[in-house]
Amino acid sequence: MLAYDTRDDYEIIEGVKFMAPSPGWGHVNVTANLIAIIGGYSRVNKLGVAIADNFDVHFPDGNLFKPDFIFVNAEKAKSLFEDKNTTLHGVPDMVAEIFSKSTMKRDIGIKKDVYEKNGVREYWIIDPWSENIQVYLLRDGKYFLDEVYQNYSDRELENLTEEERAEIKMEIPVAVLDDFKVKIRNIFGWYFE
Repeated sequence: MLAYDTRDDYEIIEGVKFMAPSPGWGHVNVTANLIAIIGGYSRVNKLGVAIADNFDVHFPDGNLFKPDFIFVNAEKAKSLFEDKNTTLHGVPDMVAEIFSKSTMKRDIGIKKDVYEKNGVREYWIIDPWSENIQVYLLRDGKYFLDEVYQNYSDRELENLTEEERAEIKMEIPVAVLDDFKVKIRNIFGWYFE
């Protein structure tokens, strides 16, 4: 007997339907870590809801995305999720997209523009291959690049001078959580430090 995939794994971007590919290991690992770290912190402190992968977000402008990670603050979550919908109709406070070869161009292009236009306050673009994260923050309706964070191995750090090591930012402040900080190694690692 043949098994048919009946999932609706697609996004609608500016009126065009795009299939959403299945994620690879790097993607799955990063997503799980974001949920554990940011989701865990926000849940314990009753700050909001974190959701990952395959959750429909219907933006006010008609775009339908399945962000790799979203965070919605507690106050907004009450109204957006009050009827126990299986989708979100509104604007998350934070979104992260994790590169895959087939989505990379959209993540840094049209999706970034749509998130900005709809008022997503914080947008992380995560590259699991080079282990870096571009953090964009919304200010006066426009994104600005706050910082590009890079994960360094112990070996790479050993090869840097003391001054170079002092310049490296090892933690990422999560602006929508009053600058709660996440160790970059914990985002890409298998285990938490």
